[in-house]
Amino acid sequence: MGARWRGPWGWVTYDPDLDLIYYGTGNPGTWNPAQRAVDGEPADNKWAITVFARDPNNGEVKWVYQKVPFDEWDYDGVNENQLIDVEFEGEQRKGLAIIDRTGFGFLLDRESGELLVAEKFAPETNWADSYDMETGRPNVNEEYSTFRQGVDVNTTDICPTAMGAKNMQPSAYSPRTGLIYAGINRICMNYEPYETDYVAGQPYVGATLTMMPAPSENGGMEGRLGSFIAWDPVAGETVWEIDERFAVWSGALATAGDLAFYGTLEGHVKAVDIENGEELWRFKTPSGIIGNINTFQHEGKQYVAVLSGVGGWAGIGLAAGLEDPEEGLGAVGVFSALGDYTKLGGVLTVFALPD
Repeated sequence: MGARWRGPWGWVTYDPDLDLIYYGTGNPGTWNPAQRAVDGEPADNKWAITVFARDPNNGEVKWVYQKVPFDEWDYDGVNENQLIDVEFEGEQRKGLAIIDRTGFGFLLDRESGELLVAEKFAPETNWADSYDMETGRPNVNEEYSTFRQGVDVNTTDICPTAMGAKNMQPSAYSPRTGLIYAGINRICMNYEPYETDYVAGQPYVGATLTMMPAPSENGGMEGRLGSFIAWDPVAGETVWEIDERFAVWSGALATAGDLAFYGTLEGHVKAVDIENGEELWRFKTPSGIIGNINTFQHEGKQYVAVLSGVGGWAGIGLAAGLEDPEEGLGAVGVFSALGDYTKLGGVLTVFALPD
């Protein structure tokens, strides 16, 4: 059976100086990798889970980088591409940084597509040990390869989950610190592929998933499902991290006033010190936050606003009234306690900054 892959359903970024657009593509289907193999062996399934740099005038591709050839875990490649100018190994480079679903933070040269950095921001990530910096390909850990383990085999404790170590929630970059700020998921999964048929208009999955919290390190993550991090895209390391009870599904906001904002699934909007992550302010909104924190000015006064309302993959159990832990591709089980902390709703909350 031939592979089908989803198109670019996430973010598109434009560089006016290079006159290029950048975007990522989704995962190949089915989620059962055996159905996408060629002669029983892995095939790259080009160009799924790939960053494209494309000329908007004629549609020509300047370069591509496939982050996960022959995806076996549903690691969609549609996360936003941060266009940042950096000093790398003593040279000024036009960079493209990604806090990726795979659990790796990438830095590429956005002119050439050269891979500069690929390091884990979610330390529990185990589907691959590292990236080969010459070929740009991941060094896959066969213990967590759903293809090598086989069809109808439940491969356990894969990190991160199919939700990714970061999902669609956009990150923020501060030129003041050179850091990227992002809400991430600390969740792992069991993944069992099965044979499935393509039927137009019907789900084309081919895998059963269950999810669980990532294993704790030094006791810091026990019972926690998410974090808010500051990531150094050049050094490829986490500068600071705030543990959260649930996955941090909101977009991040970094300001020139040295603040970083984010929201939690319990419904708190928080402001932290951009340098060290110290919490400076919080407010409990009526529902869980999966929207983006934003700021704007009106008549000379600055405001911060956020939409709150539980939904999306993380909130599907609460939003749809589901109880089977395997429903929502395993999300219902891992987020089963969410209803103890927040309620459904849809509210715009706006805050005015003091004069």
